[in-house]
Amino acid sequence: MKSILVPVDFSIQAQYAAKVAATIAKKTNSKIFLLHMLELPSGIIDPSSFGTSNNTPTSLLFLKRAHEKFEEFKKLPFLEGIELEDSVNFHKAYEGILAESKKNEVDLIVMGSQGASGLEEILVGSNTEKVVRNSDIPVLVVKKDIENFKIENIVFASNFKIENSSAFQKILNFTLLFNAKLHLLKINTIHNFETTKESSDAIRSFIDGFDLGDFTLNIYNDISVESGVLNFSKLIDADVIVLNTHGRRGLAHLFNGSIGEDLANHAKLPVVTFKL
Repeated sequence: MKSILVPVDFSIQAQYAAKVAATIAKKTNSKIFLLHMLELPSGIIDPSSFGTSNNTPTSLLFLKRAHEKFEEFKKLPFLEGIELEDSVNFHKAYEGILAESKKNEVDLIVMGSQGASGLEEILVGSNTEKVVRNSDIPVLVVKKDIENFKIENIVFASNFKIENSSAFQKILNFTLLFNAKLHLLKINTIHNFETTKESSDAIRSFIDGFDLGDFTLNIYNDISVESGVLNFSKLIDADVIVLNTHGRRGLAHLFNGSIGEDLANHAKLPVVTFKL
């Protein structure tokens, strides 16, 4: 990992995300790109005319204030000693984030979320959700302050269908980067029941041919997939939850179905999404 992109709207959630990104950057010796997308009301500015006499005093004021806020933001103590680059762009937020992530060839996007009701608030109905849905780059979503962020135990929750294994090597690379233990998790519910052997065989077929390093194989019974992911993650004191998304409809395809309200309402851990 060489570079991390952190979209910044100067909210407290952006600080939470930057703090996590800083911890990762220090561990991996990565550079952090801080990006603020300046979405001005229609008619105030034509981005193509920036720097010309066509700019209004209002647009220049917006730009000046954004740069002033960035200077303050970069003084946050946890960013000390990290190579930083900041940019203010005129663009729709999520489109600009995706464009800048490709332009700078970043390896990870770390975003904050102010959602109060869990994973669905993190990933749905916001610029964050749009980035998660469309980004080919892994997205780490943070919704609360984490004093001592670490990645030692990663829960990868999946249905372990063979056709969804295309991004698995990326997940293994991410795990290896932090020398973490990977906990493979398949949730068994009364509405989608499988025997232990069937679930175990599915997981082993999914991971066949991959070098996993330190991992555990887990089949967990619960009333729903969502409750199972939450309860298991709490049981092992997981640091992050990793999910795959097809990208077509965001959360609706994370498990080839609905992630459900339980996980949406209660997930507090950072969530990393990898697009299939």
